[in-house]
Amino acid sequence: MSALPVNRLSPSAVTDLSVLLATCFQEDALTRWMIPDERRRAELLPGFFRVFVELSAAYDGVLTGPDGDAVLLFLPPGAEPDEKALDAAFADVLGEYAQAMHTIAGLQEAAHPHGAPHYYVSFGAVRPGRQQSGLMSALLGRVAARADAEGVGAYVEASSRGGEAAGRRAGFELRGGDIALPDGGPVLRPMWREPR
Repeated sequence: MSALPVNRLSPSAVTDLSVLLATCFQEDALTRWMIPDERRRAELLPGFFRVFVELSAAYDGVLTGPDGDAVLLFLPPGAEPDEKALDAAFADVLGEYAQAMHTIAGLQEAAHPHGAPHYYVSFGAVRPGRQQSGLMSALLGRVAARADAEGVGAYVEASSRGGEAAGRRAGFELRGGDIALPDGGPVLRPMWREPR
């Protein structure tokens, strides 16, 4: 499905993590804006998240909780994804909804910090029933520890109050204004963490 290289994850692990992310983001305001139809969203999100899991895995940027109940995807400093391959992968999995994804990505790119090397956290999810158990804070803490060891920052865009709260617990602070999606859509809250 994707021409992107994948390291360190078995095909079944890629599938399981993609399904976990899709399940957790089924009712997220961002994915509801991107794919308004609930049935189509349920069908398309596993493929959508597979692209992100494979991309992060190619850079050794997938962290999971001890029982597979949580996942965090990130890109390390210096990662340079193949934008054409990503565009093709998103067009393949999203079809008519790919333009909405391009709109989100364009707004994210405009707000993204450039210049200083940093870790970029793209998505995190905790299985329903295990949320608010500290799993996401632990995974964010692992990224923060890597960033601190390398003397670089870390960046995330929270799409929910829970994501923002987990970011704050890991030392992230709001950075700049919210990223507002068009037509009264939801907002993403950019957050930055200085190395310590």
